[in-house]
Amino acid sequence: MEQLFCPFRRKYVAAKPEERIRQAFLRQLVEQFGYPQSLIGVEVPIAVGNGVEKRCDAVVYSKSLQPLMLLEFKAEHVALTAEVLDQAAVYNTTVHAPYLILANGKQTVVAHINSDKQITFLDHMPSWNQLSL
Repeated sequence: MEQLFCPFRRKYVAAKPEERIRQAFLRQLVEQFGYPQSLIGVEVPIAVGNGVEKRCDAVVYSKSLQPLMLLEFKAEHVALTAEVLDQAAVYNTTVHAPYLILANGKQTVVAHINSDKQITFLDHMPSWNQLSL
């Protein structure tokens, strides 16, 4: 199987469709939106529910190392449905990031969760400098 280098994990990984989307999106976060590569974790282990271990596709951390964004990636042919948002929201019950990002290469959903747990959908990806860190 074809492999590609993941600079965030510093190793070669299988070049599956979802992985290609992840790498392209994270590269865009760093190169276009100014996110520090050192503050992006990939395949971050979390416990959901009764100690069930899952992995977040990616988490962006603030300068104080608090989770800032939880990112969920899907292959291009997978629609970003309410179920995908629910999956990210379940992961976020552990992570507590104020932003949820869903991406499949064709579409990106950016959601902000305020302190009252209200979700607002944004029409753009905030740059690193736009976030209150």
